[in-house]
Amino acid sequence: MTLTNHPLLTAAIMAGTMGLGACTGDDGRNGRDGLDGADGSAGTDGLAALVEQVQLAAGNAQCPASGVRIDSGLDANRNGVLDADEITSSSTVCTEVTSRSFRRVATFPVCLQLDASCNTDTETVAEIVAASSDGLTLIYTDSPGNQIGFVDISDPENPVADGLLGLSGEPTSVAVTGDYVLVGVNTSADFINVSGELAVVSLASRTIVATLPLSGQPDSVATSPDGRYAAVAIENERDEDLGDGAPPQLPAGALDVIELVGAPAAWPVNTVDMVGLSALYPADPEPEYVDINADNVVVVTLQENNHVVLVDLASRTVLGSFTAGTVDLEMIDISEEDAALIRQTESLSAVPREPDGVAWAGHSLIATADEGDLNGGSRGFTIFNRQGDVVFSSGNSLDHLAARLGHYPDARSGNKGNEPENVEYAVFGGSPFLFVNSERSSLVFVYDMADPANPAYRQTLPAALGPEGVLAIPSRNLLIAASEEDSRDDKLRAALNIYRYETGLPTYPTLRSVNRADGSPIPWSAMSGLAADPANPAILYAIEDSFYGKNRIFTLDVSTIPATLTAETFIRDDNGIFAAVSTTALADPGVAEDDPSRAGVFDASDLAALINADGTVNIDPEGIAVASDGGFWLASEGAGTIGDAARPINSLNFLFKLTPDGVIEQVYTLPDDVNARQQRFGFEGVAEQDGKVYVAFQRVWDGDSNVRIGVLDPATGSWSFLYYPLDAPTSQNGGWVGLSDITAIGSGQFLVVERDNQAGPDAAIKRLYRIDTSGQSPDAVLSKALVRDLLADLKASGGLVPEKIEGSARTVDGQVFIINDNDGVDDNSGETQLLRLGAILN
Repeated sequence: MTLTNHPLLTAAIMAGTMGLGACTGDDGRNGRDGLDGADGSAGTDGLAALVEQVQLAAGNAQCPASGVRIDSGLDANRNGVLDADEITSSSTVCTEVTSRSFRRVATFPVCLQLDASCNTDTETVAEIVAASSDGLTLIYTDSPGNQIGFVDISDPENPVADGLLGLSGEPTSVAVTGDYVLVGVNTSADFINVSGELAVVSLASRTIVATLPLSGQPDSVATSPDGRYAAVAIENERDEDLGDGAPPQLPAGALDVIELVGAPAAWPVNTVDMVGLSALYPADPEPEYVDINADNVVVVTLQENNHVVLVDLASRTVLGSFTAGTVDLEMIDISEEDAALIRQTESLSAVPREPDGVAWAGHSLIATADEGDLNGGSRGFTIFNRQGDVVFSSGNSLDHLAARLGHYPDARSGNKGNEPENVEYAVFGGSPFLFVNSERSSLVFVYDMADPANPAYRQTLPAALGPEGVLAIPSRNLLIAASEEDSRDDKLRAALNIYRYETGLPTYPTLRSVNRADGSPIPWSAMSGLAADPANPAILYAIEDSFYGKNRIFTLDVSTIPATLTAETFIRDDNGIFAAVSTTALADPGVAEDDPSRAGVFDASDLAALINADGTVNIDPEGIAVASDGGFWLASEGAGTIGDAARPINSLNFLFKLTPDGVIEQVYTLPDDVNARQQRFGFEGVAEQDGKVYVAFQRVWDGDSNVRIGVLDPATGSWSFLYYPLDAPTSQNGGWVGLSDITAIGSGQFLVVERDNQAGPDAAIKRLYRIDTSGQSPDAVLSKALVRDLLADLKASGGLVPEKIEGSARTVDGQVFIINDNDGVDDNSGETQLLRLGAILN
């Protein structure tokens, strides 16, 4: 392009020429006009400057609440359209964010009560939670420790451990009235010889000021809004290991009512009999949960009896009761497989609701969390009126939401699904909300209750594993969920999850799926490798690991917030390429699977287990890359360790070349001498660059000093190896360090994910490094440069740091993404963080 061809510059030259004065002769007289010259040749048209406005929908990365992007540039190809490569300037005008939502601002692992850095193996949990009247202190029950804990939340983003108080037995519930904490304490000798007490604790002194005997083993405790009464569900729970675990198993449960008048030691305790109220096991009522409304009417759930009871506290009389009824469930998963499959295509009929948690939803409506117990559970929540009529039933929606968000617990498909555990009702900013805790999916579902007959789903909040108690503190715009699962060996820590109601859009989930053709969501979980589309910066590809059978590739649209899982592609061996892979012949092919002769070899039976009758596969996809000639490279981790009879070789490490629609077209295995030293931590990430395929191993194999990066030349099928120096473990809990993914970034350079196998307070190494393989000879030990320590990014969500950062990708426009593996929601909260780190390599 020449400058004079630019239309704006040409106009400026013309304007300047027109402003020149007329010429005159030396004598001051006007000279004669000269002869007109010939017309010059026509110049070429200049490039047009184009401006385009692009509407941005709500959820866009640049404008979360919608807006307009203004692009401008020159029409280089003269087609009258501003193409992507012609854009030289962009700006956005965003719609102001005025909506409000709940956002997790902190997670307090309760092991901090025992050690300032949670460096303890002692199990300590948070099950039920209450708050002081001013909302500045949380009090939670810790049943394994026979104690309650106090947490200072004056600054909700920075909760502080505030001490423990020992009790005479197992605390089952806690509530607050005025200056006192009321704790239900189970002191039973066994399931028959039941006993309990109500410990009254002074908030000011943190001491027990009174102990009131109860009529049996307590469960839930509630106090009335006016501070006059307390109600305690006396469950006298059954022995689930006795016979078939079903009632009747006496003694029967009841309701204890305490009038909170005078000194605590003088508070009278009276028992309300509930025998004969329910049609199911009428001789053995088992009260589970209680809540009290402003009329001093307590609602009581009898879970195993599938019944709800209303009691007037002043007169201690039963006002009425009703069955919780049954539900018919369509399009749910009721089958448990290994490897797992989420198939929401099945149904159940006449399932008893068996409600657990209960809450008054305003003056006259009752909300129940229908966990189930004896009969599988209805997997949802219900709104009843006081007469027991169903105002609303959630049906299969909670199971579908859990699957859409990657939180569906397939291991519970045959029993309770997502397992709603508890409910809470409160008004925030003038809007009524219902909060539903999903124990097995580790989620809190939030519904707007402006129209109780049609609760409007608003958002979902992530929680640490196993949220049980839920507490609203509207005066401080806070919501608390208590997660009770604690096992340091399993990378789990019990915690108090703290959320705040504030201006802005929800920050979770980070990924959600669209529906399949049948109307059910595309189910997903256990995300592993990540790869970027080479042409479209909005598209990433992800894979699920061996937790699931019939492995799939997922297409992710990252231009929306949250990102959208738009498609699933099943990996298939339609042409028998994988089925033809060489295996070791056994002297006796008929030996059992656990026969010692099979422990150290990959045989025909092992291969057959990896391929399904419909051609789909059951491999362990850990790494994915987009191939330069189309399709994908897929790294599948091997199973088993040579020389370890407890970990037989059930799969080799495989590198697959797939077509764009997921069909296997080539399979590569490692050289025999390398396979001979296989460890169970094998292929993790894969990348292609300059005609070679690079595969990152996770950990150091036997006989090596550093972890391998395999380099395959697809043209010859030959392998060479480079070596990567791992960081030494620095976690307070020890553990190991390994690689998780590798991403090509050009000029022989790669981005690698290095992580330890620790989570929560123990997590220490979650890092991105850059390596340069150019000019390196085979077997060279590479050097590395730190690009980013990911701990701050992972803590920014307010949750516990996940263990497995498994995937990384860099888009064509330079954006770097990472994702964690949630282990298929098996001993895992299910939380998935797909994080955009930005153009950190530019």
